[in-house]
Amino acid sequence: MDLKVKIKDLAKANLDKVIEIRRHLHANPELSFNEFQTATYVESVLSGLGIRHSRLAKTGIIAIIEGARPGKIIALRADMDALPIEEKNQVPYISKNKGVMHACGHDVHTSSLLGTAMLLASLKHEWSGTVKLIFQPGEERLPGGASIMLKEGALENPSPESIYAQHVFPTLEAGQVGFCGGTYMASCDEIYLTVKGKGGHAAMPSAYNSPLLIASQILLELQEKFMQKPQNNIPTVLAFGKMQANGATNVIPSDIYLEGTFRTMDEPWRDKAHKMIEATIKQICQRTGGEYDLNIAKGYPVLINNEKLTDQTRKAAEEYLGKTNVVALEKRMTSEDFSFYSLVKPACFYRLGTGNKAKGITSGVHTPTFDIDEKALETGMGLMTWIAINELSK
Repeated sequence: MDLKVKIKDLAKANLDKVIEIRRHLHANPELSFNEFQTATYVESVLSGLGIRHSRLAKTGIIAIIEGARPGKIIALRADMDALPIEEKNQVPYISKNKGVMHACGHDVHTSSLLGTAMLLASLKHEWSGTVKLIFQPGEERLPGGASIMLKEGALENPSPESIYAQHVFPTLEAGQVGFCGGTYMASCDEIYLTVKGKGGHAAMPSAYNSPLLIASQILLELQEKFMQKPQNNIPTVLAFGKMQANGATNVIPSDIYLEGTFRTMDEPWRDKAHKMIEATIKQICQRTGGEYDLNIAKGYPVLINNEKLTDQTRKAAEEYLGKTNVVALEKRMTSEDFSFYSLVKPACFYRLGTGNKAKGITSGVHTPTFDIDEKALETGMGLMTWIAINELSK
């Protein structure tokens, strides 16, 4: 029987089991770096399949599947953490943990990779080489579980030649996937800024120096420099989403606290921009008599999909799903800690369609009503198996 047909048949046959796994994970979400029950559950599934595995970074798991003969080594990655969101779906598998939800589809990534493990193990006699499975904690929170997994040797002993991951994409219908070669997702840094002035009674403007006005000038000038006049047409986002000042209608506070994000698609410009942000804040504070405390927490780097690897992976997807079900994706200013892996190994991060407009499954990720058409799990495990075996045969 044709290998592609075998994989499709196995994916269909294992779909109910993988749906069961996904629903268990969805109902029992855990926040970043606290995925203890999740990791134990994943280990139990791997043990049931006879796949050897070990812990890394407390709640991370590395598993190894070896083919019939020695050969290439590749890695497949899934993340396991959930988000601090109260779920509003009315489904039997609704989150049991109040205020915690798999709203970014990491339950899908983990169950799909476990499904891939089932298929690869069933087909061991069909392929040569080694597949390393990486079940990673903490993708949603700095410093990113990927960075910790790397420091603890996730890509060593054995060291893969390439690494792959898939991510849910609700704007694509289940059964479809999307690819973008080269620079695909932005870096992401967190900005924490306190602007200090002099507080006082609002009726006595000569006696105070409002930090709100100083902060307003900072925001307007940063907007002008980074958003209205972008540098060299490099995609860039600088935005502040939080401002706190404990004043009142007639009380001017002595300080104001702000939080924001800086994102871009170019690492040298990223470093230069950090210096420009602080220089701008410093100049305005000097001009207005204010002071500041600034912390720019450097987060995830730019995610780069290896052009050659992504092109051959896209072709493999077209062979498996048909060309009409494989789409080209635009660059995104969102970020992903898979980028850490992409800096050290040829990487391909692609999108798995999970939507179904006819069934009303359209909510975006990071929303309390996010859900998937579970038929996507069949595509997820089948395609990843096909991609892995194709790569190992090269």
